[in-house]
Amino acid sequence: MRIILTHHAKYTINKRKILDDEVINTIRFPEKVYKKKGKYFAQKDIGRGKIEVIYEKENYIKVVTVYWL
Repeated sequence: MRIILTHHAKYTINKRKILDDEVINTIRFPEKVYKKKGKYFAQKDIGRGKIEVIYEKENYIKVVTVYWL
C-alpha cells in the first residue's frame, strides 16, 4: 500500500530527526497498533528510542504526524 507523508508529518520528522525509513518500518512492522477516532497509532522502538506514527488509512496510508514517546 502506498504511504504518503503530509507536509506536517515531513516537518515533524525533520524537526525530531527521525528518518523516513524508520517511519515506514514502524507502519509496516509495528510493535503495537491501536485505532482511535478513525486514526491508527503505530508504535515501535527504533533503537534510538520509541516513536509513534499517527496515520489514516484509505486507498493509501496518509501519515499525519510522528513523535517520540
